[in-house]
Amino acid sequence: MKIWISEVGKCPRVVFFKFKRAPAEEIDPERLRIFEDGHWLQQKILRPLFSYGMVRATEIPIPENEIVAGKADAIISDSFGIPYVLEIKSVSGKMNFEKLDPHRDFEHHIAQIQLYLHFFKIKKGFLLYINKDTQELKEFLIEYDPEKIKSLLEWCYSLKEKIELDIVPESLKDWPQNWECQRCLFSEICKMAGRNEIEWAQLKEKFENIEALKNQKENS
Repeated sequence: MKIWISEVGKCPRVVFFKFKRAPAEEIDPERLRIFEDGHWLQQKILRPLFSYGMVRATEIPIPENEIVAGKADAIISDSFGIPYVLEIKSVSGKMNFEKLDPHRDFEHHIAQIQLYLHFFKIKKGFLLYINKDTQELKEFLIEYDPEKIKSLLEWCYSLKEKIELDIVPESLKDWPQNWECQRCLFSEICKMAGRNEIEWAQLKEKFENIEALKNQKENS
């Protein structure tokens, strides 16, 4: 059992519910289009880097380990041959792109690139943001932080233990106002769980009873 790197630092309940195949809402077409746009924009960024001979590899799986899995967008190098991890993120034009700061707005992006730096044994990387509406670019140099890695791996091992013990993690502290909660596919079952940790068997019984009542009403 491995946690996907892009989910490290996000809501632990989402990761838990995915592993347990909990009932979720369907992904709406708009969100699917966003994923497709993100892939297209990533390729658009990489093409000129290839032409400059800066790209060493793309879509590189991290080395084998016992806790996380993931693929970095690219590893590039400068004119001195120094390697950098490159992670490309597309963001909505609705946000204030000029003031965007991943340390404040997207901490899970920081977590993601830190883990890539750790497993590839590379000292620095770039988080490159592209505004989907204006095509503006903004980059951030991220340096390897061993203390950050220690806390991220502790987060992973703690969540892995809860998944294996069938204990649903507590909700985010600012649930349900947190941005992750707004369009979460597991919002209904999360609401049933409440704020605190709960045994998975107990929560399953709750939503199964609710589903049974719904079916009775529909058939009566």
